[in-house]
Amino acid sequence: MRRLHNMTQAYDWGSTSDIPRFLGRTGNGEPVAEMWLGTHPLAPSQVETPEGLRPLSDVAGDVPFMLKILAAEQPLSIQVHPNADEARAGFEHEEAAGIPLDSPQRVFKDTRHKPEMVYALSTFDTLVGFRPTAEILRVFAQLDSPAVNAASATLRAKPGFKGIVRVLENLLIAPPPPNEVSQLVIQCKALVHDGVDIKRAYSTASMIARHHPGDVGIVVSLLLNRFTLQPGEAMFLGTGVIHAHLSGLCLEAMANSDNVMRAGLTRKALDPEGLIRCLEAGMARVARVEPGYPSFSTEVYSPAVEEFALAVTQVSPGDPDGVTLITAAHSIVMCIGGGVQVLNSHGEKISLSRGEAVYTDVEDGELTLAGTGEVAQIYLPGPNTPDSELKDLLGARPVRAIP
Repeated sequence: MRRLHNMTQAYDWGSTSDIPRFLGRTGNGEPVAEMWLGTHPLAPSQVETPEGLRPLSDVAGDVPFMLKILAAEQPLSIQVHPNADEARAGFEHEEAAGIPLDSPQRVFKDTRHKPEMVYALSTFDTLVGFRPTAEILRVFAQLDSPAVNAASATLRAKPGFKGIVRVLENLLIAPPPPNEVSQLVIQCKALVHDGVDIKRAYSTASMIARHHPGDVGIVVSLLLNRFTLQPGEAMFLGTGVIHAHLSGLCLEAMANSDNVMRAGLTRKALDPEGLIRCLEAGMARVARVEPGYPSFSTEVYSPAVEEFALAVTQVSPGDPDGVTLITAAHSIVMCIGGGVQVLNSHGEKISLSRGEAVYTDVEDGELTLAGTGEVAQIYLPGPNTPDSELKDLLGARPVRAIP
């Protein structure tokens, strides 16, 4: 077992307090958006060794998954993650063009796809997937602007998924001017004041406008479903799903990738053409993940992808012999509440408080958890890892298998 030291990311949408509080630290007033656990080269974890700190990849190789703590105080960019073919082609194109990996204009940071799962640690709000055509037209019917009127005409002529994608493409290629977006927001605020809101569409646009005034993403948000996860609930986003997290604290379990194509609400590079290509491949699965229960103390969230599964395990003095964790070829165990000790089959023991983590592998043998607390364990699924039940959130809209 190796204790991990992990890097944080100070994106401007991050919370000034949530991650520092989670880690038992005092914030300095600057936003802390994410903490990364894994081997991704943009923010690799380090492990303690007798010789000092070394990159996790030195002892584990290229771990196929990544775990993040994410804390959103402002909306994230509207975005889509590519599938494996799109990621490989995009990375090779940008490499050939000589765009530095850390350039603001860089879109593809690696060659991997990026399916991901959100596990809420607090009430967590997000936009995900397109509303049905009829619902979008109802939202637009209460508004009056050239962009909205043109979008409504497009949808009436071409209803359904392809028509919605065309609306999005038109908005991204020829964004409405900021003053038009501002007038649209005034209309949304008036409708909320009058008690006329359609599944939180207008209130969401009004909230986003406080942080991104005049941005085309405000109009795009009207196309998207808003969902709320309660603590302990999980949602899976396959590649090709348009989404934008709004607020809250969560764990993100994902393939080891940082490839993101953006459609607004950001100062980072936009890739409208690439984003549309991803969407045109067909909507991937958006699902609430119902856990399996391999034991009384453990819930497993396994969304049928090769790179990762997530287990959440609780332990208390009512378990005098401790509880058994998942044994896997690669595993990161992080305490998310209380205080625990992780023991391996060789008698090694590491104590963890909230936010602290260890890397384990198959050589550690059976892992036992003791103490009073809760851990999240991201691990490489094996052939006997059962898939969780996935309940589609978007009804009968197009669904495709995860590549």
